[in-house]
Amino acid sequence: MIQSKKDYEYFLEADRIALSKTRKRPQLYGDEIWKFERLLRKAEYYENSRKSLFSRIYLYYVLFRLHNLGLKLGFMIPRNVFGPGLSIAHYGPIIVNGEARVGANCRIHHCVTIGTEAGANLTPKIGNNVFIGPGAVVVGGVEIADGIAIGANSYVDKSFKEPDITIAGLPARKVADKGSKELYHRATEILDKRLGTK
Repeated sequence: MIQSKKDYEYFLEADRIALSKTRKRPQLYGDEIWKFERLLRKAEYYENSRKSLFSRIYLYYVLFRLHNLGLKLGFMIPRNVFGPGLSIAHYGPIIVNGEARVGANCRIHHCVTIGTEAGANLTPKIGNNVFIGPGAVVVGGVEIADGIAIGANSYVDKSFKEPDITIAGLPARKVADKGSKELYHRATEILDKRLGTK
């Protein structure tokens, strides 16, 4: 969670790397997903660490822009859910419950739902370096370990605590011992090496 300006800058850079962007800022036209992610991080920063009256007013402006862009792209992604290195692959509906928690370096595709089961109030906890394929549904109080790849159109309603595996199906089950490592950039690892922190 973003708690300081340093965290904010780290999240922005990790997201840029995860999206494979070489520019420092989004283009005027295009780059809507990147613009959405930057607004999401700005809202998290102002909500979590800026407490002045001006900051509160500016937060409402950012939230307005974030909401409108989210509607345009089909994203219902609340603040303070995703760790650094978020990579949204495509436009299209993505619905995430505000109580869910997703670790660093998540690659998420269109038509994904992360939420509660009907009649339950439990939300998923998803680890680091998780790939979530198109159409996947992750519901209930499940735990997903680090490095898991969730296949397209999977329905995940139970926990998978073994790291670095692939799960798929309806309901999801383990289908391979190969996880998400080769599927996308692990942005925080790249950034930490660049910064010399790990």
